[in-house]
Amino acid sequence: MKKLYQNLIQLLSSGQSVVVATVFHSAGSAPRSAGAKMIICADGSIIGTVGGGKLEAETIKLAEAVRQTRQSMIQPFDLRGADAASTGMICGGQGQILLDYLDANDPGNTLIYEAVLSIMDKAQKAWLITELTSEPVAGRKRQQCLVKQNGTIVGNFVCEPAFLEKLAAGPAKISIHADVKEDRNFLVEPIRTPGVAYLFGAGHVSRQIARLTDMVGFITVVIDDRPVFANKERFPQAEVVVVENFECISQLSINKDSYLVIVTRGHLHDNIVLEQAIETNAAYIGMIGSKKKREHIFRNLLAKGVSQENLRRVHSPIGIDIMAETPEEIAVSIVAELIKARAEREICAIQGS
Repeated sequence: MKKLYQNLIQLLSSGQSVVVATVFHSAGSAPRSAGAKMIICADGSIIGTVGGGKLEAETIKLAEAVRQTRQSMIQPFDLRGADAASTGMICGGQGQILLDYLDANDPGNTLIYEAVLSIMDKAQKAWLITELTSEPVAGRKRQQCLVKQNGTIVGNFVCEPAFLEKLAAGPAKISIHADVKEDRNFLVEPIRTPGVAYLFGAGHVSRQIARLTDMVGFITVVIDDRPVFANKERFPQAEVVVVENFECISQLSINKDSYLVIVTRGHLHDNIVLEQAIETNAAYIGMIGSKKKREHIFRNLLAKGVSQENLRRVHSPIGIDIMAETPEEIAVSIVAELIKARAEREICAIQGS
């Protein structure tokens, strides 16, 4: 998503007006791809995706009409059966999509999205709020602003401050959602660095972890050398990477927003992954197993010259201690620790800003 915003700023700064499509749902459980974004350029080319298939084709077609009128719009969609499956939708493939016209001649657009990118770079949180009305507010049918976590507002937005604060405290504060005040409709999109959870191992525990990381807003990548385990049928919520062996971290885009979860099928593979993991700048590294297993692997790595300081970064045994036993319970304990690690990063980012 960060790359998409970088491209958006570059386009606006070069004088190119664009249409930005965003998938959302007005109530109830959201489509799996809620929050997906796509930029449609003047020449019809796209950056990003809203899921492909019929929805994406119709969105590109609608974007041309939005470009001609220069009026943003919200379009409902209802995909069924194969159409829904092709885009990864749940909830019967129903939802809405915002097609937002961003005029390159309006400096406020660039200002807002530069602030969005800055928030993501600093691992902070904010809320992008867009209002579309049939009756103009302060002479405009569209207004947009960014509400930072400290209450600072970027952009001109005519609305009661208390209501803006309420919008930013909406459903779970992390889910894209719509809200209504009298006859005014607002779309609230949380801006945060979601983090990428890399799950090394595609066994029973990993399968349960992936379900939860998807639910709490992590992008999830599953890595294994067994296609029979690492596949989209078992992990529909995740990106799946089948590797020849676990000497694979250099093939992955691991950075300070990455959360590494080592849950392979044995000590040897865990050791191989951990030795590579501690050389990265990942935000979190966790390894499943007992204290005895941890000490055995740590001794091996110390003998290879790995420093104690590096090993102190490793959460092992992984997860918050809730006396978990089943794969489902173990997954809850691990994902709880990931949530905690992400929240601590955000708090540190605010204190350091």
